[in-house]
Amino acid sequence: MPHKLFHGVLTAVTTPFDDALAVDVSTLAQHVRWQLEQGCHGVIPLGSLGEGQVLEEPEKRAVLRTCVDVAGTKPVVAGIGALSTRAAVRLAEAAAEVGCRGLMVLPPYAHRGPLREAVAHVAAVFAAVPLPCMLYNNPPAYGADFTPDVVAELAAQHANLVALKESSGDARRVTAVRALCGDRLAVLVGLDDMLLEGVAAGAVGWVAGLVNAFPRESAQLFALARAGRTDAARALYDWFLPLLRLDTLPDFVQRIKLVQEAVGHGHHRVRPPRLPLDDASRRATFVVLERALATRPEVGA
Repeated sequence: MPHKLFHGVLTAVTTPFDDALAVDVSTLAQHVRWQLEQGCHGVIPLGSLGEGQVLEEPEKRAVLRTCVDVAGTKPVVAGIGALSTRAAVRLAEAAAEVGCRGLMVLPPYAHRGPLREAVAHVAAVFAAVPLPCMLYNNPPAYGADFTPDVVAELAAQHANLVALKESSGDARRVTAVRALCGDRLAVLVGLDDMLLEGVAAGAVGWVAGLVNAFPRESAQLFALARAGRTDAARALYDWFLPLLRLDTLPDFVQRIKLVQEAVGHGHHRVRPPRLPLDDASRRATFVVLERALATRPEVGA
């Protein structure tokens, strides 16, 4: 079953840049290796957090190839986002060529037309490459809302659509998709600060952001939630939530990269049009981080 790709903690991996803002593949390789060693099931490069929108096609190929080379038997699920359907299909084909095990398919980046156009866009990617696919539903970010009935229809039409990353913020979507699709479709939590709610509703995976800085805590939290160890999961979640909420802010990429840098596993560099955080936002982020580090729980290997 291709569902085995889409469970556990999957890191929405950030893309490191060097001083000249070129992709730093050496640092990326080290980061992916660390994430997997700390208990993550796999990685998803080129998503929203991975700044896929500002990477050129050769850079995207280099990122995917680096992740595949490091991951070994662990899954690399390529984020497939593009301005045009043709470019999305081309990227999906490249992901298959370099050895990615699956795809996370986004609606088109900029175009916000009627839903039928977003449906046609993602359907073209599903049809182009036989890899197992996860549909990414994030209405606030991309303007297309793949409601449960639409998801079920797409799954019925495309056998390789086997998972949904649900980022609408409505936990009822998890139960609604499960009611329509059963075990045919794996549902994964797409928001950092909805992990316990999503797992309680039946989600089997977590596409996480703050995991880039706290992989062991993320893996432990997910394991506790899935095991039904409610009290232990709640205690760890309560500690983690102020950090996890950084993932919900408009400048989440900058904040997560800054946290990575502060804990010694990355750099805050982002590629324009993003700019580094202003002083007030930096201070606010450090307040959250310092409180978390001062009360950081012991998490086993």
